[in-house]
Order: sequence, then structure tokens, then C-alpha cells
Amino acid sequence: MKAKDLARQLQGRFPRQLGEPAEFRGEISVELSDPEQVIEVCRFAKESLGFDFLLDITGVDLCRETPRWLIVYELYSLAARAHLRLKTRVPEEKSELPSVTNVWRAADWHEREIWDMLGVRFRGHPDLRRILMWEGYPYHPLRKDFPLAGRAVEIPEGPSAEPAPQEGGPFVSRPGGPRAADREPRARPVGEAEEEA
Repeated sequence: MKAKDLARQLQGRFPRQLGEPAEFRGEISVELSDPEQVIEVCRFAKESLGFDFLLDITGVDLCRETPRWLIVYELYSLAARAHLRLKTRVPEEKSELPSVTNVWRAADWHEREIWDMLGVRFRGHPDLRRILMWEGYPYHPLRKDFPLAGRAVEIPEGPSAEPAPQEGGPFVSRPGGPRAADREPRARPVGEAEEEA
């Protein structure tokens, strides 16, 4: 069964919540009007339509649009070999929607990344904490109003980054030279790499 047929079945099951399937460059998308319904829609897509693989969840900052956040779920059916994009919009003043970790365990880190980078919370997530920035970091760097040069913040005390013991050591190839094989560490006599470092 093709993705468009599966999208129509999904839309038929949730006619008030889902818009008509849209096709762009061979890819099918449906938009969910109420983000609070995302668990029900995703569970039906998985259990009844066979979308057993969550490829990705992405958050998009639409900045000056209302609602500000666009959350995109990339679904795939291994049996049908069909890809479906499910989108929903979340208002900035709410910045929250239900977690789908009970539908697909793979949603865990995707939702954490969206929380960390955009500040959209996932209610019911088993461990919603930062995944890239440190706990206590006051900003969400992928927001479009975040300055390109970043913002100055005090970095918490913690382990320092010391040079690796073999930095520039025997496993680093030499720059230049006509033949790649001559630049290889294995081409040098034992001990020569340590002298260069």
C-alpha cells in the first residue's frame, strides 16, 4: 500500500483533526490541527496502519508566525515501505505537547533534543532533561531569535578538557607528500612519530 493511501486512511479515522494529505516531491504529509491528539493519531498510525518505525522528530521555529512551533514526526512502515510526515503546530505561550515515548521508545532522545534546543516541553516524557547543553543553561540555541554569536553565560565547574595523551602522536598522518601511503603512521619507523610530536 502506498503512503498516500495510508495517509487517507489516517485522515479518514481522524477527519476533524487531520487535514487532507499533501504531496510534495513524492513525499506525503498530513497536518494535525490539535497537538493534544498526537498520541492517539500516532498510536493508530503504528498499530493499525503499520508505521512501526519512527525515523525522526524535528522542531521548527517559525519565529514570527502564530503558532510559533512546528513539530514534525517522520514515520515509516517497514512492511509497506511507506514514509509519512505528520506535522502539528504548537503555540509559543503553551510550548508543550504530549510525549509519544509510549508509542515509540525512539522518541526519547528526539524529544529531549527539541526541549533542549527550542524549549518545547513534552508532557509525560520519562526523562525530559537537556541532552546537548548542560542543566541550568538558560537559553534554547536553535530559536531564531538566539544570536548567531551566542550569549555569554557562566560555565559551571566541572572536569576540564586536558589534551589527549596521544594528541599529535603515532596515529596521526603527516601532512603533504606525494603519496598517501608515505604519510601513513605505519610507513614510519618505530619511534619517529614520538620524535615529531
